[in-house]
Amino acid sequence: MHTHFAPAPRSDADLLAANRGFYEPLWAEARLVPPERFNTWPLVRELAAASPRRLEIAPGLRPRLPLQDTCFVDLSAAALRKLRLHGADAVHGMIGALPCADAQFDLVCAFDILEHVADDEAALAELARVAAPAATLLLSVPLHAAAWTPFDDFVGHCRRYEPDDIAMRLAGHGFRIERSAVYGMQPKSSRLLELGQWYLTHQRERAMWWYNRVFMPIAVRLQKPLQWRDGLGDTAGVDEILLVCRKI
Repeated sequence: MHTHFAPAPRSDADLLAANRGFYEPLWAEARLVPPERFNTWPLVRELAAASPRRLEIAPGLRPRLPLQDTCFVDLSAAALRKLRLHGADAVHGMIGALPCADAQFDLVCAFDILEHVADDEAALAELARVAAPAATLLLSVPLHAAAWTPFDDFVGHCRRYEPDDIAMRLAGHGFRIERSAVYGMQPKSSRLLELGQWYLTHQRERAMWWYNRVFMPIAVRLQKPLQWRDGLGDTAGVDEILLVCRKI
């Protein structure tokens, strides 16, 4: 059962500081997990074959798109350095001001990023700007404000989305949701999350070692195949959702 908290309003500077504080040390100690290891790969492999111009925003060291012939944009110096070492085209930038031309990409991916952005309308406008006509957008977001926990605060979230709200926002920027799947690898146990938070706060180096070398590999191994449904589908009790959208 979730403990409910209202997210406190945050400025862009607050969000950037929170994200750097959590993700920069994480990526500094992490190894890159190749996209073929994730349950998104069957979908991505199919879409990438038909999409020569590809963009993934804020992948960290968990990219979902192929490393070759994809443009990656990230804020983390550690992530950018390691992506480049693996042959990826990785550039510094953020979702609200993408260093990309208009209508440049046939496939645009933003996994677990929109909820971190103070001005998500500006971020959605940027996704729409760089997406070519009929482009595919892959977007994952956490759902249901009532499911807010201290972990959302800890990792720098500033909102969870109500299903109808995210559909309306996407439509306002020219995206139609074609299909969706339940997504994410967050543990169900609130006690486990609280324990993880404590270690990340008080014994960060040890916690990062366990996360990168033990918990993340186990989580990747235990992923279930994505189950697709038309449109949004039933979102009751769904913590996070992956949306496949079409630029109209």
